[in-house]
Amino acid sequence: MLKLILDILSVPSILVGLVAMIGLIAQKKSLSDIIKGTIKTVMGFLVLGGGAGIVVGSLNSFGAMFQKGFGIQGIVPNNEAVVALALKTYGTQTALIMTLGMLVNILIARFTKLKYIFLTGHHTLYMACMIAAILVAGGMKGVSLVILGSIILGFVMAIFPAIAQPTMRKIVGHDDVAFAHFGTVGYVLSAFVGKLVGKNSKSTEEMEVPQGLSFLRDTSVAISLTMGILYLIVAIAAGKSYVETELSGGQNFIVYSVIQSITFAGGVYVILAGVRLILAEIVPAFKGIAEKIVPDAKPALDCPVVFPYAPNAVLVGFLSSFVGGIVGMLILLKLNAPVILPGVVPHFFCGATAGVFGNATGGRKGAILGSFVHGLLITFLPVLLLPVLGDLGYANTTFSDADFGVVGILLGNILKLFVH
Repeated sequence: MLKLILDILSVPSILVGLVAMIGLIAQKKSLSDIIKGTIKTVMGFLVLGGGAGIVVGSLNSFGAMFQKGFGIQGIVPNNEAVVALALKTYGTQTALIMTLGMLVNILIARFTKLKYIFLTGHHTLYMACMIAAILVAGGMKGVSLVILGSIILGFVMAIFPAIAQPTMRKIVGHDDVAFAHFGTVGYVLSAFVGKLVGKNSKSTEEMEVPQGLSFLRDTSVAISLTMGILYLIVAIAAGKSYVETELSGGQNFIVYSVIQSITFAGGVYVILAGVRLILAEIVPAFKGIAEKIVPDAKPALDCPVVFPYAPNAVLVGFLSSFVGGIVGMLILLKLNAPVILPGVVPHFFCGATAGVFGNATGGRKGAILGSFVHGLLITFLPVLLLPVLGDLGYANTTFSDADFGVVGILLGNILKLFVH
C-alpha cells in the first residue's frame, strides 16, 4: 500500500491530474468537463516531462564529453541518482514522511496565511528522502522520525513558495500561480542580485538584433546555435574517437554535436508547450479547491512554469550558472575540498530559472550576474551538505538544488546539537 501511494504521489502528472479532477468535481462541473480537464492536465505534464527527458538526454552526452575532455574527477550533484541510492535504505521512512508531509502542507495552507499547495511531486519525494536520511544519521528512528520529518517537509513545502511569490508576481504579472521547486533560495538570491546590479538594464527579451541576424530573434534558433558552439568545443576537447565509440554509435563527432544541440533546443520547445497546456487547465481547475477546501489557496508548480515568460533568460541563466559552477569547481580544487563538478542538468533547470528571476528584477545584468552567483551557490552548498548525510555522504553523487543544501545543513547541524 505504501509503495502504491509513493508511486502515485511521486509521478507529477498523476498528482496534478488528481488535483485538477478534485477541483473540477468541487466546482460541480459536468462529467465531460471533468474528464477533459483531468486528461489535458496530465497530458500537459507528460509533454513537459517528455521535453525535460529530451533536454536531459542531450545534456548527459554534453556532461560526459566535458568530463572526458577536461579530465576532472569529482562528485556530480544529481537528485535522481542520489534518491535512487537512498530509497534502497530509507524507502519506508521516505514514503511515510512524503504522504504525511503533503497532509501537513494542506493543513498549513488551510489554517495559516501560507496559502500554497506544493504540487511538484518528485521534489516532494526528494526532500522527504533527504530529511529521512539526515534524521537517521542524526540518531532518530521510529514514529518520532516520521512525525518530525512530516512536519519539517510540510513546513518547507509552504514556506519556500511564499518566499518566491513576490518575484513570481513580477514574472507572471498576477497572483494566481505560485512556485514549487526546491531551488528557491538560489532563485531569490538571483532576484536580489538582479535588484542590486540591474538598474536601467533592459530585459533579456528585448534583443536588439541587426536585420541580417533577425533569425536570432527566434528563441529555438538562438538556443540551437549557442549550444552548437558549446557542444563542438567539448566534443573537440573529448576527442573524435571517444565521441564516436562511446556516445554517437559511429556517427561523425561534428554531426553528432550539431544534432545534440538542436535536440536540446527541441526539448526546450516541448517544455514550453507543456507548460502552456498545464497552465490553461490547472489554474481554472484549482479554483474549485481554493473555494471549497482551502480558501484562497494557490497551486505551486514546477520551475519550467516560468520559462515561457522569458525564454531568452532561460538560455542566459543556464550558461551563466554553468560558468559559475566551473569557477566554483576551480576554487574547490585550490582549497583541496571535495570537488563538485558542474552538473549540466541542475545548471540547466535551476540556472535557467535563476535567469528568469534575475531578469525580472534586473534585466540582462540581473539574469547574467544573478545566475552566476546561483551557480557558485549550488557548487558550495553540496560540500557543506555532505557531512550531515551519513552513509549517503560517501556516494559519488549528492543533492543538487539550493534548498536541499540549506534545509539539510540546518537540520543536520541542529540534530548534532540536540541529539548527540
